[in-house]
Amino acid sequence: MNSLNLIRLLAAVATLVAAGHASADSTGKWQSSQEVYNKVCGYCHEANVGPVITGRNLMPEYISAIVRNGNRAMPAFRESEINDAALAGVAKLVSTSPAAAAKK
Repeated sequence: MNSLNLIRLLAAVATLVAAGHASADSTGKWQSSQEVYNKVCGYCHEANVGPVITGRNLMPEYISAIVRNGNRAMPAFRESEINDAALAGVAKLVSTSPAAAAKK
């Protein structure tokens, strides 16, 4: 296994572990799209593990498809992990968010 594949595998494992700890509230519902992004997406996409996804004008349908099916090192998230309503909200949030300010 080459080092790039190993890095991708480790990133996928880290994402799955994080997703297992990131969950909706006690009623099983996410409080907001921002909460989903912060607890699930941001774990990798704001930590330079996954690519930056804000500020890229990605279509919500594209985002939803990637979340449900996975892509390369990113695992798929089931409806039981991120329900359809929460996914639609976070896809809209990401598609309309400006790029994050560069960190120094």
